Amino acid sequence: MTQTPRVAIVTGGLGGIGRAICRQLAQRGVHVVAADLPADAARLDAFAADMDGLPVTTLAVDVGDADACAAAIADVEARHGRLDILVNAAGITRDATLRKMDTVQWDDVLRINLDSAFHLCRAAVEGMVARGFGRIVNISSVSGQTGNFGQTNYAAAKAGLHGFTMSLAREVAAKGITVNSLSPGYVETPMTSKMPPEVLARTVASVPVGRVGQPDDIARAVAFLVADDAGYITGINLPVNGGLLMGF
Repeated sequence: MTQTPRVAIVTGGLGGIGRAICRQLAQRGVHVVAADLPADAARLDAFAADMDGLPVTTLAVDVGDADACAAAIADVEARHGRLDILVNAAGITRDATLRKMDTVQWDDVLRINLDSAFHLCRAAVEGMVARGFGRIVNISSVSGQTGNFGQTNYAAAKAGLHGFTMSLAREVAAKGITVNSLSPGYVETPMTSKMPPEVLARTVASVPVGRVGQPDDIARAVAFLVADDAGYITGINLPVNGGLLMGF
């Protein structure tokens, strides 16, 4: 008997890392909903071309809006009859030293990078519990582990995301649901491409494997964590950083 394909939502799905996650999951037979802010036709067409016929659809949603998040989860469950996998990959930066950071920069980063996980997980968990299966992955960052100059807002949100992950993992572990976070190091995205060449060179020199990560490095790790047979892995933070930060 053919198993019904798993259904996933990937927030920030049109971005560099989110797009790679969508592609990796779809290549493994998952039906993926790429959730992101409303985009123009050109960007949507480029995304569709990149997916190359894979089972990926798009959904416009502001993940910083609690009602919009609840509506998105309800829409996917209504359309597909289930939601098995939630990957919270949406994120923004508003860098400034604390002395120069205003409350808008702080609030925006916490709202998109941390509050969104609360909104989406709260909306998704009930259905996962009822079905007895769920996989949640929250994309954190090495900055949440080490701190980073000019990123008190971003580091706080990413560190908070793992605390959230561990707590939710304990709440739903007995229900067949795993909740994990994944902390990328420096990854080649439009964000890092804007780094000054000398800063990028210093960054690469600090990574033991000798390069920045690729979005697919992150996406393959996500695919591992959301697999059906990864049910004994929960509450962890998986570093994918080329050895930039090592620990146990």
